[in-house]
Amino acid sequence: MLVVKTVLAFGSFDIIHPGHLDYLSKAKRLGDRLVVIVARDGSIRRFKGRDPLFSEKDRLSMIGSLRMVDRAILGNKISDKNGIYRILKKIRPDVIALGYDQRVDMKELVRRLRLYGLDPRIVRIKADGRFEAYKSSRLRGILE
Repeated sequence: MLVVKTVLAFGSFDIIHPGHLDYLSKAKRLGDRLVVIVARDGSIRRFKGRDPLFSEKDRLSMIGSLRMVDRAILGNKISDKNGIYRILKKIRPDVIALGYDQRVDMKELVRRLRLYGLDPRIVRIKADGRFEAYKSSRLRGILE
């Protein structure tokens, strides 16, 4: 029986840049299938305190068109901070790939994973030095 290893990556992906491509390429190498969760507009407003430049549908379309992405889906609509974790039950990842600069409450993530009966490997993707200058927040400042 063929076992497919699912890798989960997530982000806002408001301005897709070489750093995102590096992150997603490295995430894809961790398994057979890369599923990418694209943050909802409301999530970006809640956690980053600003509107995204591109709509969630546009960002989903851009991420879904990337060769290394097997499936792109929108994150949960959230009414509270912990709503973001519900999608883990559906995807059931074998690996969760975190970007080098993604702020994640690791204790809460592990707690939620255990609550859902999941035990994926959690990998922090290291940034390639060439791409560290490509932070969406920096690029956004240039564009505005």
